[in-house]
Amino acid sequence: MSDYAGPLSRFTVLDLTRVRSGPTAVRQFADWGANVIKIEAPEAVDTAKGMGGARSGPDFQSIHRNKRSLTLNLKEPEALAIFLKMVETADVVVENFRPDVKDRLGISYEDLKKVNKGIVLLSISGFGQDGPYQKRPGFDQIAQGMGGLMSITGLPGQGPVRAGIPIADLTAGMYGAMGVMIALLEREASGEGQWVQTSLLQAMVAMLDFQAARYLIKGEVAGQAGNNHPTSIPTGVFKTSDGYINIAAAGDQMWDRICALFGDDEITNNPDFATGELRSKNRDAVNAALEKHTVTYTSDGLIEALIEASVPCGPINTIDKIFDDPQVNHLNLRHPVESKTHGKMDLLAQAVMLSRFDPKYGMATPERGEHTDDILKEYGYSDEQIAEFRDKVVV
Repeated sequence: MSDYAGPLSRFTVLDLTRVRSGPTAVRQFADWGANVIKIEAPEAVDTAKGMGGARSGPDFQSIHRNKRSLTLNLKEPEALAIFLKMVETADVVVENFRPDVKDRLGISYEDLKKVNKGIVLLSISGFGQDGPYQKRPGFDQIAQGMGGLMSITGLPGQGPVRAGIPIADLTAGMYGAMGVMIALLEREASGEGQWVQTSLLQAMVAMLDFQAARYLIKGEVAGQAGNNHPTSIPTGVFKTSDGYINIAAAGDQMWDRICALFGDDEITNNPDFATGELRSKNRDAVNAALEKHTVTYTSDGLIEALIEASVPCGPINTIDKIFDDPQVNHLNLRHPVESKTHGKMDLLAQAVMLSRFDPKYGMATPERGEHTDDILKEYGYSDEQIAEFRDKVVV
């Protein structure tokens, strides 16, 4: 086991997750020092190589760092017994199977709490643990569509557009991790664990935030606004002589500043632009009037001028440019690891900083079953027992 005494080092997390939503949740514990044991089926039982068909690929390597790997064939009674023995002293179990799988395997919350009343089980599914869509397979893009995001993403009239990241998977994982933290805090008072549940659909609807509030409170159904902010105008993408930048000049104060910068009386005195409500109503005309000026600047020159005028703005970076950005580098958004198989790599860092702890660095994603013997010995199994388990494909 690692000697990193991070803020979560007192917790043991048993990780049954796969694909992305579950591993995203577990990464929050692994990076902050929890003893995370990734449990996978032996290769003879499950030949899957990982996301995208490659355990060695960036996706899989990024999401499973800071864990140790144990193989268990949970369909075998002896493997289930090993797992339940581990549950006796664990704090958290995380799974993102279809809802009925854990019942068939004998690892439902009711099963787990019989051996450890303090266990916290996190279950992430596509659509919830029960209800009319319970048995449907979940997938990020499906949740993006059902949860409304695709109806408000993209240019007006373009048709539905998915987000460029697996936002439903990622947010379900983050909400799930937060739920586990809440349950662990509550356990300090009650002494009991509980079953934490979330789904891609719940996470996606929750992420609609103010767009959902507009409907629930005022009955407004938002549509696609493209690069314009739905309510704050002018906020959007503006063309320059060599590309595009983002400008956010909503509100009277910011509007006055950008008018002063461009010094155009026709914009400043236009009665159609006099208030925020009018600018929102006439957004296309506002944007066109401003773009007559923005195209006379280079992107860097316009950003410099806008920052000098205290108007929020920024470049629209490709991913390579992000990691050349001095502020990104100052924030240390690279997470270095060293893999026995793949050598030194930079992964994506945590977005949270603590004043007294850094995340756990250096430990790469393990090979399947890399730590099986060590982990089983920690739970009292002998070399002879482990060899017998291998012969029976229990591990």
